[in-house]
Amino acid sequence: MTKRKKPNVFKELLFALKDGSNMTRLSFLVMGFGQIARGQIVKGVLYLLAQVAFLLYMIFFGGRYIIHLFSGDLGSKLAGEHWNENLQIFEKVKGDNSFLILLYGVMSIIVLGFFLAVWAMNVKGSYENDKRLREGREVLGFRMDLYALLNDRFYLPLLILPLAGLLVFTVLPLIFMILIAFTNYDYAHTPPGKLFDWVGFANFKNMFSIAGGTTSFAIVFLRVLLWTFVWAFFATFTNYFLGLAIAMLIQRKGIRIKALWRTLFVLAIAIPQFVTLLLMQKILDGDGILNKILGTRILWLTDQRHFSLLPRVMIILVNIWIGVPYTMLMTSGILMNIPSDYYEAARIDGANPTKIFFHITLPYMMQITAPYLITQFVNNINNFNVIWLLTGGGPVDNVYYGGGTMAQSTDLLVTWLYRLTTDQTPKYNIASVIGIVIFVISAVLSLITFNKTSAAKNEGAFQ
Repeated sequence: MTKRKKPNVFKELLFALKDGSNMTRLSFLVMGFGQIARGQIVKGVLYLLAQVAFLLYMIFFGGRYIIHLFSGDLGSKLAGEHWNENLQIFEKVKGDNSFLILLYGVMSIIVLGFFLAVWAMNVKGSYENDKRLREGREVLGFRMDLYALLNDRFYLPLLILPLAGLLVFTVLPLIFMILIAFTNYDYAHTPPGKLFDWVGFANFKNMFSIAGGTTSFAIVFLRVLLWTFVWAFFATFTNYFLGLAIAMLIQRKGIRIKALWRTLFVLAIAIPQFVTLLLMQKILDGDGILNKILGTRILWLTDQRHFSLLPRVMIILVNIWIGVPYTMLMTSGILMNIPSDYYEAARIDGANPTKIFFHITLPYMMQITAPYLITQFVNNINNFNVIWLLTGGGPVDNVYYGGGTMAQSTDLLVTWLYRLTTDQTPKYNIASVIGIVIFVISAVLSLITFNKTSAAKNEGAFQ
């Protein structure tokens, strides 16, 4: 017997409208009517109060902001002082605030979506009562509903707080950030003294247009993007393979006091990363300890020659210093779980250590750690701390990066985005475009790469 598919929400609502009772049809307009008519007073009143609260919210607050959004109007009246001829004084006039209009508009749309979900629950609940009565069953009372909620569906009240946090701290800022990319919100259009407006895809056109020559946003974006990928590649795989090599070295037979070596690496992890980075920044400064010891004046972190090659190499080396202990500890645990039978069989067949590594150790490690590598690669694309605390994105190189773009030699996309929003003349709209690009790159790389790994294709298997 085939399992019947559960109809989707829209089909259930259509069935309720077509086959439901008059009380259910009235629930489409007055929430809770079907429940109150069937004796579910408490449940019906709660639905009714939710509808009343929503209508009051939309009438006195949220409705006008949604109208602003869909009419394409983010404000027209500037705040300021206007001369009152009758009173012969300047009066403060409260103008529009484009930022708040956009923010409250997005928030009101989310509230609308939440209300529609509650409204659908109200209709489906009334229709369920219709079906129970047709089948000769009793309509559940409030106590029975509450008992079912706290036992069979206890996950629902538990998810309310996390869902609210997700909407407020993730969904709302994400939608707001995406919409900013389609406005002219920058230093010249900063509320409340000034207003910003919709500009369509103009920001994307400016970002990816090469009309400005070698220092246009498009060329600078490609240079920053290239360095971001180079950095992410070396930061991920140098830490991984060096950590694996150290783990294998400690794991070798004949190495004494293995617990001590692992403890030393744990102590390195215990030091907060920002402390290590700030210390290394002071050591590698032009007047730092390293130059004092060597008796040199090498600009380890500020040399602009050869496309700032030296600062970039030093960033990667410092990242190895702070990142290898993590991968060493992780790979140590995995190495301990590789069956010894594999190695014994390989040695009997005459395999040398190199073949054993490439045919047993590495495939086993990649099978287990492929998701970790993908995660680390994406994290390194967005690795703000290492770049910002070591070089601040510098050195400044206006020849290749252009002062107008605000990008610097060792900037990643994420540090460039940060500078665009915190500079004295911020460009929030361009920063939002970069934020969208970072999200698309990270999401696409993660999905494609993970789906092609053996960890996704053969879960729990090792060949």
